[in-house]
Parts: sequence; structure tokens; C-alpha cells
Amino acid sequence: MMKLFFSPGACSLGIHVILEEIGHPYEIEAVNLHQPAAERALTAVNPKSKVPTLVRDDGSVLTQWPAIALWLGRRFPVAHLLPPGPEAEVHAVEQIDYMASTVHMQGFSRLFNQARFAPSEADAPAVRAQGLTIVNAGFALLAAPLATKEWLLGPYSVADAALFFLEFWAKVRFALDMPAPIAAHYDRMRARPTVQAVLRAEAIA
Repeated sequence: MMKLFFSPGACSLGIHVILEEIGHPYEIEAVNLHQPAAERALTAVNPKSKVPTLVRDDGSVLTQWPAIALWLGRRFPVAHLLPPGPEAEVHAVEQIDYMASTVHMQGFSRLFNQARFAPSEADAPAVRAQGLTIVNAGFALLAAPLATKEWLLGPYSVADAALFFLEFWAKVRFALDMPAPIAAHYDRMRARPTVQAVLRAEAIA
């Protein structure tokens, strides 16, 4: 059985949603990211000691959000979570990577932990402002396709699960104003039974 190592409300939330959408049996194990990496059971499975980490049915391990999402979409085509054809798949990866590497790692990371980016405590407000600029620019770009359709790539896909964890942070963690198409997408995601099940499972409903 597949196993997802997650931290409640972290970026692993999106992978958790994808797993629930697929419907294949899986189990979950929570990781305390405030605990030193050397003390986490996860570290023995994934030396990076990061979530999401997915143990597949055969015991092999996958790490990194885009890689896990792409593998799940390909492994379970019946769920229709990847658009068909190599060109459409490339654009899906393009969107996911932008959300993971830029909006998450460059934007939200500055909102969560200014000390990682600030030479001194006095620089923290400037770091946070920079993070907000990156997040707002990212949401503005991602809002464009949602102005005319319900889901990022047309049909519902893994890209929507990626956007959801960013929206969740914006709404729940930081109470940020989001562009109207992004806010409407967040509401549509929250209405999905699979998403509601994941929020309950992570005790963040």
C-alpha cells in the first residue's frame, strides 16, 4: 500500500488531495517538521527529511512535489488528473513547477520564515514584503486562465491540487486577499468531497 508522509497544512496537502482523488488505497503518517531532522522517522525513508514523501506500493520512494504529482497522474490514468498528450503534460508540469519553485519556495517561504532570508531581524519586514510581492505576482499570473474556466488547465488536474495548497496558505495561514478567480477556485476546491475528506484527515478542516 502506498504511504504518504505529510505535515498538516504543508505543501503535502496537495499531494494528499491527489491521492484522495485517485481512490487507490493509501495510508498517511504525520511528520513534525519542528522536530530536528535527525529525530524524525521520515529521515530514514527520505534523507532530505522533507514532505511530501511518497512510499509506493513496491516500497520505492518518491520525493519532490512535481515528481510525485506527475507519477501519480501517469500511474493512475483512470483518474484523469493529467491532461492527455505530451504537449499538454508539459504545460501541466510547467504550471506545477512554477507554483512549487517560485510561488511556494520564493514567495511563501519568505512569509513563513523571514529569518532564513534576512541578514538581521531589522530586515524581516523587507523580506516579508518581498515574499508578498512574489505571491501576489504569482496569483495574478495563475488567475488569468481561471478568468474563463473553472480549472487551471481546462479539466480538473494535479495543477489544481498544487494551487489549492497555496490558496489554503493565503486564506487560512495569512488571511491574504486573493484575485477573484483564485478565490473562486479555492471555494470550488473546498466544495469537493475529496478535499473535505483530506482536511478532516489532517485535522485542519
